[in-house]
Order: sequence, then C-alpha cells, then structure tokens
Amino acid sequence: GYCNVGRVIDVGPGVAGFRVGDRVASNGPHAEIVHVPATLAARVPDGVADEAAAFTVLGSIALHGVRLAEPTFGETLAVIGLGLVGLLAAQFLRAHGCRVIAIDTQAGRCERARAMGCHAVAVRPGSDPVAAAAALTEGRGVDGVVIAASTESDEVVHQAAQMCRKRGRIVLVGVVGLDLRRSDFYEKELTFQVSCSYGPGRHDPTYESGGRDYPAAYVRWTVARNFAAVLEALADGRLKVDDLVSQRIPQCSAADAYGDALSDAQTMGIVLTYPQDDVPVERTVALPKTSATPSRPTSPVVGVIGAGQFAKHVLLPEIRRFGAPIRCVASSMGVSGVHAARKFDAQQTTTDYHTVLEDRDINVVFIATRHGDHARLVAEALEHGKHVFVEKPLAIDAEQLEEVRQAYSLRPESQLMVGFNRRFAPHAVKVRAALDGRTQPIAVRAVINAGAIPGEHWTLDPREGGGRIIGEACHFIDLLMFLVDHPIVEISAVALESGSTSETVSISARFVDGSIGAIDYWCNGPRSYPKERVEVFSEGRAVVIDNWRRLVAYQWAGIPKMRLRQDKGHAHEIAAFLQCVASGGVPLIPFAELDAVTQATLAVVQSLRERRPIPLHRDAGAAVAAPVEVLAP
Repeated sequence: GYCNVGRVIDVGPGVAGFRVGDRVASNGPHAEIVHVPATLAARVPDGVADEAAAFTVLGSIALHGVRLAEPTFGETLAVIGLGLVGLLAAQFLRAHGCRVIAIDTQAGRCERARAMGCHAVAVRPGSDPVAAAAALTEGRGVDGVVIAASTESDEVVHQAAQMCRKRGRIVLVGVVGLDLRRSDFYEKELTFQVSCSYGPGRHDPTYESGGRDYPAAYVRWTVARNFAAVLEALADGRLKVDDLVSQRIPQCSAADAYGDALSDAQTMGIVLTYPQDDVPVERTVALPKTSATPSRPTSPVVGVIGAGQFAKHVLLPEIRRFGAPIRCVASSMGVSGVHAARKFDAQQTTTDYHTVLEDRDINVVFIATRHGDHARLVAEALEHGKHVFVEKPLAIDAEQLEEVRQAYSLRPESQLMVGFNRRFAPHAVKVRAALDGRTQPIAVRAVINAGAIPGEHWTLDPREGGGRIIGEACHFIDLLMFLVDHPIVEISAVALESGSTSETVSISARFVDGSIGAIDYWCNGPRSYPKERVEVFSEGRAVVIDNWRRLVAYQWAGIPKMRLRQDKGHAHEIAAFLQCVASGGVPLIPFAELDAVTQATLAVVQSLRERRPIPLHRDAGAAVAAPVEVLAP
C-alpha cells in the first residue's frame, strides 16, 4: 500500500502541527492503526475527500520526479508510461505551464491523458514515438522526459534520449533497463537522473524513523512538504484523481485487489476501505496447531517480544530446541511476527506486547527489542509476575536502571536474566574453573574487532540503541567480572579521536582484589582479522581464547587444548535459564551482578564524557553500587 488516510488518535511527545482528530495522509502500512513519525504525514484539507487524499504518496512520487526535471513555463516534456505515477506527473507538468506528450502502449491510458489536455501517443507495432515527438516540436525535440514506465528493456531510455533536444533532461521515476548508450548522451550533452521515491528524507533513518526534519531554508521540498503540496493541489483542483480509481474493495478482500492489479492491465487505482464503525481491533492472530512435541508439565511456557534477526536466528531456535512451548510472538511489525511464529510453532502472534504480559499461561518472557525499550519491558514483565530473559543491555541510562531495580525489588522471586552469553561459552567456563583457588590477582584482556557500522544505524541512536559501548561492550565487562569473580572498583576509558564521535574505545578496570582488566573495543579493523580474543595471565601462566574456537594454555597445567566450532555460549545460556525456571533455585546471575555490570558500563560512557576515571564502590549485599561522584578540588 502506498498511502493511507485516517484520523489521529494520539500524538507523541514533541510532535507539533498535529492534533487528535485531524485527518492525515501518511505512507504507513495497511492497518487499522498506523504509527508514523510526523515527517511522514500531512494534514488533509477540509475540501479533499479521503479517497482523493489516498493518492498523496503516489502524487509525491510523481511530483518529486517533475521537480528534478526542472520544467519551465512553455516547455514541452514527454511522459513515458501512463500508469498512476505517469498520469499524475503529466498533470503536474500541465500545472507548470508545459505542453505534455504522453506515451504508453495502452490506448485506454492514452485516452485518459488526452482528457487531461495532453498530446497522447499510443505505441503500436510500426509506430514511432520519437517521430511523433519531433513532429509536435517542429523537429526541435522535447525539453525533457519523465520516464514512469516499468520494463526490463533498455529501449525506453534510448528513445527518451532520441526525442530530447540538445541539452535536454531525462528523469527516471520508474524501473527500466539501464544499459545506457554513451552516444545518446554525449552528442546532445543530455543529463540523466534517477528520482528517489517521494523526495528528500527517503531512505534516511534519521528522517523516516527518527522524525528529524530538514530546515526548510535549505531543503525546501522534503517528503512531508511534498505530501502537503499534493494535498493543496487536490484542494484547489489543479490535481484530479477521481477518474484514476478503478475499484473500491473492502480491506478484508485485499487479496483480490492484488490479483486484479496483476491480471488486468486496465486497472488503475484500487482503494481499500476499512469499516467505519467502532469495532474492536484484533491485534492477535491465532495460528493453526502444529505437530510440536509436548513439553514436560514443569516446562516453562514462553512469550517472545521482538521478532528481529537475533530472535529468529538465536533465541527462538534454542527455545524450541529446549522443548519449551512458545505460546506467543509479539512484533510491532505484524508480518515479521507471523513469519517467526509459524516457523517456530508458536500458538499465536500479536502486534500488542501486552497480550504476552497479560496471558496467564505464559510464565517466561524473552525480550529482544531495540535497546531503548529493554528496561521498560523488563519492569512491566516483572510487574506481571513473569520470569524474564532480556537481551543485553539491561538499561541504557541510570534512570532506566533504577526503574528495573524498583520492579525487581517487588518481585525478587522472579528469575531475571540478561543475555550475557559469553560467560556460558565452554571456553570461558573452562578458564573460570581453572582460576578457582588462585592466590594472586590476575590480568585479563579482551580484544574485540567490532567492525564499523553506518552512522545512521539504530544502535548508535542515543534513544533507541544507546551506542555500541552500552549495547555491546557490556558483554565483555560482564565476562571480565565473571573471570575475575570480584567487583570493579574503578573504570576508565579513552576513545580514538576520529570525527565527532567514536566507538573505538579502550577500557581499563581495577577490581577489588587487585586484579586488572582491559577491553579494547575497536571498530577500525579489517573483517579478515579474528573478531574476539581473550587473554588471561596469572601466576606465571597464561591462557588464550581465540575467537571462541580455540583454547590454548601456556604453562598452565590442567587446561587441555580445545578446538570447537565457534561457540559463544548462546545455546548453553538459554537452556540453563529455562532449566533454572523449570527447577527453581537461585538465578544464574545474581541481580547484584547484573546491576553492577550495567553500572560499570554506564561508567565507561561517563569516563569518556568527563575524561577521568570513575570510582565504583561496594554496597551492603551488592557486588557493586552506584558510581561515586568525585568533585574536583
């Protein structure tokens, strides 16, 4: 679905220009309730019908292509391809004061264009659209061409070049073959540009997901401003779409609409209508029963919140392998939830995570959403009396950590686990056992070749991901605490000075027993270099974990060499957690340690910001308490 029209039922914090009850057009998915940032929506003027406003996004695609063609009053431009986008583009060119030559293989579409005031050319065997364009321009050629066709053929661009005058412009809005001929462009000095959807902001996560707008003084026509311009053109009659609606189909019969669009070339716009009554919105879908093996009566019953890549490739397979029934998978993107639920034999899927929390049969909740939601969901799950497994991190700031503390203090009987899988890897377990009985402090170093990620990736967003140190380096702070088996008393960090921010960081930690640890979390290395390496030095001996494949000991009796397929501990961790829920007992990782690791991770960020070591101290009953604020003299 390209566009939808409805009324605002709620407005998020910081959103300006929209109120509850406003009619809006947006590019959200087909759904009863659509959630989009303000940068992807525009208010519908009172004089524009809902059905007409549903053309807003398609109109913006056409309008953006026309803007790139830079038409001026009195010019002649050709539009090749008279589907919805092509016919809308032809109207915008007419509104610019241009003469339009409309070209298509379908005679019916050419008739529509002719009714709009265009010179229409129906391409038939033996016809020559290039000659027709030359005749209509007295041999000069058109000033520009907007290609809105869909074909694998390269001939469309070749014909567009042939019908252009010298120094003409070609803009591709559709999808065609692009085996370009140099002579077409060289001899006439033509310009060629591909139009990106409906305007500036498209494919920019900070605009499309983060809702960060561009200043109008520098980017006059963004996605949302193009939306508004289309709606204004509909309101004053410069853009007409009534004749572009072929069918009106109830949303419950949407599959028929797709079939008609594929089978009938004369089909134009298909409008899906939703019930107008205040009917309850079903956000949960029951799935057919599967042949999954019944679990033991004491086995956990699992609900999963989040159906991203980690959930689908790690969590869900291991939960099923353990034998725990998966009752529900919740995902804000309904399609991903359905696919995951079907693949892993879940009983139902939902777009409302409250369904998981309020289901009395579910006693274990796995949380695999983006980092910024972890603490809130953990707190809510604990409040509902669930055992909780949350992917790291537990929280991305001090306020969130306090929210978890308060929730856990009221439900200490619940198992709470954070996905610190490295401590469950066979290599780490072997090294920890070898360190039992040591009489001196140790030195531990972890080198992580993390690799670079795009600057717009969600993990770097302060609200969604918290940054890679909080979101990923916490793994290795936990691993060091696991191996040393003592709390951290001071932590400091330095970052590689590169650009405005850097995720290439070296972290140093001092432990209460005198041990020291170093974490080199580096993002500027090659992919060919091993990703992780852990070294432990103790009492004249050393052991190395090489990328979770090999374990090599030096002068360390009792540690045999280990060579395994890469095993970072995920399977052992999930199985141990589910078994712990089934059998009861103390948590696998005491909450004091989860709290301490989170505090130490937040202290790393504080150290980077303030350029100083951050002291940590022990508290009664806890391994590590809050960072101590040290005032400068």
